[in-house]
Amino acid sequence: MNPLSTSAFDLPERLHAKADPELIARDEQHFADLAACLEDTVAELTDRLDAVRRSPGGAGRAALDRDVEVHRLTARLRALRRFTLDLCLGRVVTADDPEPRYIGRLGLTDRSGRRLLLDWRSPAAEPFFAATHANPMGLLSRRRYRWTKGRISDYWDEVFTPEGLRGHAALDDQSAFIASLGTERSARMRDVLGTIQADQDAIIRAGSRGALVVDGGPGTGKTVVALHRAAYLLYADPRLGGHHRGGLLFVGPHQPYLDYVSDVLPSLGEEGVQTCTLRDLVAEGAGAPPEADPEVARLKSSADLVRAVEKAVGVYEEPPTEGMTVETYWADLPLTPADWAEVFAAPEPGTPHNEAREQIWEALTDLLTDRLQEEDQESEVPPELFHRALRQNRELVTTLNRAWPMLEPTDLIGDLWTVPAYLRLCAPWLAPDEVRALQREDAQAWTLSDLPLLDAARQRLGDREVAARRRRQEAAVAAERARMADVIDDLVRADDDFEGAVTMLLGQDLRDTLVDDRVVPAADPDRLAGPFAHVVVDEAQELTDAEWQMLLRRCPSRSFTVVGDRAQARHGFTESWRERLERVGLDRIEEASLTVNYRTPQEVMAEAEPLIRAVLPDANVPLSVRSSGLPVVRGRVDELEATVADWLAAHDEGVACVIGAPGFRERPRVRSLTPELAKGLEFDLVVLVEPDAFGSGIAGGVDRYVAMTRATRQLVVLTAAGAAAS
Repeated sequence: MNPLSTSAFDLPERLHAKADPELIARDEQHFADLAACLEDTVAELTDRLDAVRRSPGGAGRAALDRDVEVHRLTARLRALRRFTLDLCLGRVVTADDPEPRYIGRLGLTDRSGRRLLLDWRSPAAEPFFAATHANPMGLLSRRRYRWTKGRISDYWDEVFTPEGLRGHAALDDQSAFIASLGTERSARMRDVLGTIQADQDAIIRAGSRGALVVDGGPGTGKTVVALHRAAYLLYADPRLGGHHRGGLLFVGPHQPYLDYVSDVLPSLGEEGVQTCTLRDLVAEGAGAPPEADPEVARLKSSADLVRAVEKAVGVYEEPPTEGMTVETYWADLPLTPADWAEVFAAPEPGTPHNEAREQIWEALTDLLTDRLQEEDQESEVPPELFHRALRQNRELVTTLNRAWPMLEPTDLIGDLWTVPAYLRLCAPWLAPDEVRALQREDAQAWTLSDLPLLDAARQRLGDREVAARRRRQEAAVAAERARMADVIDDLVRADDDFEGAVTMLLGQDLRDTLVDDRVVPAADPDRLAGPFAHVVVDEAQELTDAEWQMLLRRCPSRSFTVVGDRAQARHGFTESWRERLERVGLDRIEEASLTVNYRTPQEVMAEAEPLIRAVLPDANVPLSVRSSGLPVVRGRVDELEATVADWLAAHDEGVACVIGAPGFRERPRVRSLTPELAKGLEFDLVVLVEPDAFGSGIAGGVDRYVAMTRATRQLVVLTAAGAAAS
């Protein structure tokens, strides 16, 4: 778009009064300046990126720094190209400055140093979100824009003092927000940054020390807060941002949820956040079904059983209790039980079992090398030759393998479910009937309840290939050094005077810097292994104590944002958030509550509230702030296809969801989900099929409540006889 010839405003005829030049001329000029700045900035960043890519890669830290700069420039360009003028969310006018301050998704400064956009996360931008009439935070006025296809299709003004009245058109402090609530949904979470509310913004900007619990019922914006808080913390917390810092992990309840919110963080300029479900943390999680037996699921949900993994590994870390003689070409060397105990104590505390094995071997070879020198002080056995001889000593290697074997996590956990004596040894508090309940024929028929134990075993055991990889690395470095030495020798021989800079290559330090460490083989990094500086968990009310250990393991700082609703916990949540989190191992807990339902119409909440209170009388049911004008419709199951077809014919935009009909065929703009997989999502129309079939008790009540409150406009309930849902 040419900023000098095309207006940023594309207001419909019904809003012609808002197109008055007195109201928008200042904005027009600012957007023209912004368009020119964007064009210059994209061109400059493109040139810089091309230059960095053409520059020599180097080695070591230089190569890493080059890659970091490529990543930074690429991410910045992608963010600028994702939007145009709609980078701008709105503007504020303060009492101490007559010039408007424009708030953007990113900060932007022109060549003269004039700030055209303030990053929404900066302290200076906070009043745009947080100011209220009770606390205007120094604002005279605030303007919010609605963007459609890169142009402004509407805008709303709010004034906080009489002085703010000049030059404003729509004096309704909730008009922008309420209008946004009625817009059609899509397959991705819509952009809501410009309408973040003050109560949500306060939570987004809260500090990251300790655990912050964000409790709120359906439609209160918990997910919005969680996502925007992630972006804010990456910007504001020096522990999190940047390539060399701790980073942030965002954990959602299921894959449809992650698909739904996938565009939000990139739209906020953050592409480096690791997002996952609990399934993704463990390789076996992809195909794992829920545990069929509720009692087995309850037993495996305990953190105590996860901690039993430590005992399960410890069984395989007992030093031999009998001595032996190590026969070598040079001497027969005694190895006593005390010697074994000494080398088994060599690994540093906390070293994973499989990785500690190589440390034990090194301690063992050092001990035997010293003993050889004691036996024959005159002989000078080359260390490499002696060490190779020890590795070929079958009796020595077999003894070590039996006492400290290399272990696989799947074998370790599988043995707990197939060897009752082993499980009793590792978890002596289990009753005999509980031990029997946990046994199964197929040791590795993994369920969701097994994942926390597999994860604990994988961390405790570590990488069994680390020693072999290190030996390959050492061999690769030695070969590279030898190659570089030949190159340097050729260069020196070619220097006739044997003087000048070429002779500097003879120095060992310089030779080492010339070794290309990119030839060194390395393992593919597990990007979800951590550690992370902060973890955000949405729908956290569903996590078991065992599952919490998976996350605590990845965040040693215990810095968490915990988002959830106790009333949406399918298995009940009778304790407080503080009691639950302190039990699993979190401390420094702060709590914040969201009590306003911005999403669900009053008509739907009037039907949903009695259902949840019937099973959870103290449920935190939020107050809905808007009405759709559409009553809840009831009908028969055989009307399902017609109901969906009629809605599609009447609505060119929006998304519907059928919940409770597994055989229903999805089609464009219509999803078919279970109540569990609908959690965290929202739809214009929800068609609830046979809600009584969801079950009784807390789980059934919660499923019905969750399913109903996904609707942002209309709810249709279909039953066999067309009767009211219970």
